[in-house]
Amino acid sequence: MALTAVAALTLAGCAADTSLESAGSQAPGATAPASASPAPTAESPGTTAAGKQPARPGFSAESLVTFTFPDGRLSFQYPKGWHAELFEASASPFVGTATVSDPTSQAKITIYTGEIADVVASNADRTVLETDPVPGLRGHSVPTPHSSFFVDRSDGAANYRMGLTAGLPVSPDGKVQDGLIMLGDRVLTADVVFTGQPFANDGEAKAWYWGEEGQALKAVLMSFSYR
Repeated sequence: MALTAVAALTLAGCAADTSLESAGSQAPGATAPASASPAPTAESPGTTAAGKQPARPGFSAESLVTFTFPDGRLSFQYPKGWHAELFEASASPFVGTATVSDPTSQAKITIYTGEIADVVASNADRTVLETDPVPGLRGHSVPTPHSSFFVDRSDGAANYRMGLTAGLPVSPDGKVQDGLIMLGDRVLTADVVFTGQPFANDGEAKAWYWGEEGQALKAVLMSFSYR
């Protein structure tokens, strides 16, 4: 995988149609050819504190813990009983990956932020199962980052993915919107960890998404904020 210059990513992000900042979920069934994501982990003292932000979907206010990256600007929330660890690859410029794990210590979400990132492109057809704009990132990145759940199909194989996307996963003109989220001089990616082939079909995937685990993971993605 090749390191991609942030300047190029910034130009790509700015060129995106601002119509991607739509506030609502995209109807399932949108399709197009596909794109990318990263990540790994370890813990940094003092990066968590009792959550003080408003309750997010799937969580009650008293069950939240807030994780803040060393820059003090980017944060997200996760349920008590879960834990988050930070692996810092570089302090200057900062490059790090946070891993959110459930009570059994199984990794559920990896979050990468830094001034450099890997980008992988692939050809596939994408079906969006659900997508919503993240309130805490609105106005800090264009287009507005979304929490998205979708499936990319290529050569008969289905790759289910869930995480943050730079705008809608598929734009109104049918273009795949994967990419990296630009926040100031840094990039951000956040991806749910799926092992093997997690779902037999889209119906099973949707049932999981609207169930307890799927909604808990969505709540983590929807809790991202930047100040």
